[in-house]
Order: sequence, then C-alpha cells, then structure tokens
Amino acid sequence: MPVISNAPAVSTERGDAARNRRKLLDIAAQIIAAEGFAALTMDRLAEQAEIGKGTIFRRFGSRSGLLESLLNHTEEEFQRAMIFGPPPLGPGAEPAVRLLAYGRAVIDRYDAVGELQQAAREASDRRFSVPAAQLHRAHLLMLLKAAGAEARGADIELLSYTLLSALDPGLLGYQRRVLGITAIRQYQQWRYLIERILSS
Repeated sequence: MPVISNAPAVSTERGDAARNRRKLLDIAAQIIAAEGFAALTMDRLAEQAEIGKGTIFRRFGSRSGLLESLLNHTEEEFQRAMIFGPPPLGPGAEPAVRLLAYGRAVIDRYDAVGELQQAAREASDRRFSVPAAQLHRAHLLMLLKAAGAEARGADIELLSYTLLSALDPGLLGYQRRVLGITAIRQYQQWRYLIERILSS
C-alpha cells in the first residue's frame, strides 16, 4: 500500500532542498501544536527557522501554499507510520490492536493538525473521495476484515465510513472546543466502538 497525498505531482527536489523543506514543515507543525493554527504566519516561521521571509515565500508562494504543503507533509508522515512503521500502528500487531492504535493516533494527531485539516477540507462530497481519504478507508477495511468483523456479519464497507466519521476533524474539534471533551474520552469511546464491533 503506497503512501498517498492529495498534492499534485512535483519535480524531484535536490536532497538538500528537500531536507530544508521538511525542516520548515516540521517547524510549522510544531508552531501549530504549541500555539494553535492562528500562530502560524510566514513571519513566525521565518523567525523560528532563522531564515529570511523571502526564502519561505519562494518555497511555498503564500501562506495558503504553506498550509497545503504542511497538510500533505503531515499526512504522508502519518501514512508512513501506519503502513511501514512499528506496531501497534504499523504492521506486526493483531488487527484489533491496530484498530485501537489507529484511532488513538488520529485523535492525538488532531492536536497538531486538526485545525489545519478543517481549514483545508474539500467542499461537499469530495473530501470522501480524495486519494488520502480512500487510503484511510482501505486501511480500516483491511483491519476490520482481518479482525473478523465481516465474519461476524458486519457490513465492513459501510462500517469503515462510520468509523472514519467518528474521527472526523470537525467532530473532534467540536467535541474539544464546545463540549469540553478530552482526547482521553474520545479515545475511550473509540475503544468502546471497536471492542463492541469485534465482540458481537
């Protein structure tokens, strides 16, 4: 299962340019995780990275370009961990354990990029069909099948969408900001769902 982003194909970067780009995106993600989405500006990134703002504009074009690149960067990193990384998120653990780890990782990831995910959401139904969304659904389908949910009578095709909906960034954000629900409670609910599905 290859790593997929929603970014268009780009020309291959030189090794040092690619490393510098990753460094900038890692710093941008750290700013959002520590201070929130609004804190990420071109000026702030330039200050944190100790480079000129012009360099950042040449690299990303605009704040919108930076945010799009950041979202694709964090998605690719997440997919690498999910597909190739160590267990329990990556291969090597039992399917039920991996399902729990997947939900936990998505919930934890919200703190770093949840606002960014919401800001970049595709309009209408498009967000369900972009390549990255389809890869996440395929991953859940594989784990549900391996864990025996289909053999227990579950419609795993529909169930995969139901489970992804429980981890929707907009819903996670609403629960956190408006309802005061913690990440721990969100994960406990995810565990409850998975355990009930696999024990039925």
